[in-house]
Amino acid sequence: MVSHEDVIQIARLAKLSVKEDELEAMTKEMQSIVDFADAINNAPTDGEEFDNINNLSNVFREDVVVESYPTEKILENAGDKADDCFLVKKRCL
Repeated sequence: MVSHEDVIQIARLAKLSVKEDELEAMTKEMQSIVDFADAINNAPTDGEEFDNINNLSNVFREDVVVESYPTEKILENAGDKADDCFLVKKRCL
Protein backbone atom coordinates (compact mmCIF):
# COMPACT_ATOMS: atom_id res chain seq x y z
CA MET A 1 0.00 0.00 0.00
CA VAL A 2 1.37 3.39 -1.00
CA SER A 3 1.26 5.90 1.82
CA HIS A 4 1.39 9.69 1.90
CA GLU A 5 4.91 9.41 3.28
CA ASP A 6 5.95 7.27 0.27
CA VAL A 7 4.68 9.91 -2.15
CA ILE A 8 6.40 12.69 -0.21
CA GLN A 9 9.67 10.71 -0.18
CA ILE A 10 9.52 10.01 -3.92
CA ALA A 11 8.71 13.66 -4.61
CA ARG A 12 11.64 14.74 -2.45
CA LEU A 13 14.00 12.39 -4.30
CA ALA A 14 12.72 13.75 -7.61
CA LYS A 15 13.10 17.31 -6.28
CA LEU A 16 9.40 18.01 -6.76
CA SER A 17 7.07 19.79 -4.42
CA VAL A 18 3.72 18.30 -3.51
CA LYS A 19 0.97 20.51 -2.18
CA GLU A 20 -1.04 19.17 0.73
CA ASP A 21 -4.29 19.28 -1.25
CA GLU A 22 -2.70 17.21 -4.08
CA LEU A 23 -1.29 14.53 -1.78
CA GLU A 24 -4.37 12.29 -1.62
CA ALA A 25 -4.86 12.25 -5.40
CA MET A 26 -1.17 11.56 -6.02
CA THR A 27 -1.22 8.73 -3.49
CA LYS A 28 -4.18 7.12 -5.29
CA GLU A 29 -2.50 7.54 -8.67
CA MET A 30 0.74 6.05 -7.37
CA GLN A 31 -1.19 3.10 -5.93
CA SER A 32 -2.91 2.50 -9.28
CA ILE A 33 0.50 2.48 -11.00
CA VAL A 34 1.83 -0.04 -8.47
CA ASP A 35 -1.30 -2.18 -8.89
CA PHE A 36 -0.86 -2.14 -12.67
CA ALA A 37 2.79 -3.18 -12.36
CA ASP A 38 1.76 -5.99 -10.00
CA ALA A 39 -0.85 -7.18 -12.50
CA ILE A 40 1.78 -7.32 -15.25
CA ASN A 41 4.22 -9.15 -12.97
CA ASN A 42 1.57 -11.70 -12.05
CA ALA A 43 0.38 -12.36 -15.61
CA PRO A 44 0.56 -16.06 -16.48
CA THR A 45 3.38 -16.83 -18.89
CA ASP A 46 3.33 -20.62 -18.85
CA GLY A 47 4.04 -22.00 -22.28
CA GLU A 48 4.57 -18.58 -23.79
CA GLU A 49 7.78 -17.77 -25.60
CA PHE A 50 8.55 -14.05 -25.51
CA ASP A 51 12.08 -14.10 -26.86
CA ASN A 52 12.21 -12.89 -30.44
CA ILE A 53 8.47 -13.18 -31.12
CA ASN A 54 8.85 -11.16 -34.34
CA ASN A 55 11.85 -13.16 -35.60
CA LEU A 56 14.01 -10.04 -35.67
CA SER A 57 17.77 -10.13 -35.71
CA ASN A 58 20.46 -7.51 -35.53
CA VAL A 59 22.41 -6.95 -38.69
CA PHE A 60 25.78 -5.40 -38.11
CA ARG A 61 27.81 -3.81 -40.84
CA GLU A 62 31.54 -3.77 -41.02
CA ASP A 63 33.19 -0.61 -39.75
CA VAL A 64 34.96 1.03 -42.64
CA VAL A 65 37.44 3.83 -42.14
CA VAL A 66 36.79 6.63 -44.61
CA GLU A 67 38.61 9.83 -45.32
CA SER A 68 37.37 12.81 -43.28
CA TYR A 69 37.22 16.49 -44.13
CA PRO A 70 40.34 18.55 -43.48
CA THR A 71 40.46 20.09 -39.99
CA GLU A 72 40.64 23.60 -41.45
CA LYS A 73 37.42 23.00 -43.38
CA ILE A 74 35.62 21.68 -40.29
CA LEU A 75 36.72 24.61 -38.11
CA GLU A 76 36.30 27.41 -40.66
CA ASN A 77 32.91 28.50 -39.22
CA ALA A 78 33.75 27.85 -35.56
CA GLY A 79 33.20 30.81 -33.28
CA ASP A 80 36.06 29.98 -30.93
CA LYS A 81 38.81 27.50 -31.69
CA ALA A 82 42.28 26.64 -30.48
CA ASP A 83 44.76 23.89 -31.36
CA ASP A 84 42.46 22.37 -34.01
CA CYS A 85 39.60 22.06 -31.48
CA PHE A 86 36.28 23.78 -30.85
CA LEU A 87 36.28 25.92 -27.73
CA VAL A 88 33.09 25.52 -25.72
CA LYS A 89 32.09 27.77 -22.86
CA LYS A 90 31.79 26.06 -19.50
CA ARG A 91 28.26 26.10 -18.09
CA CYS A 92 27.74 26.14 -14.36
CA LEU A 93 24.56 24.61 -13.02
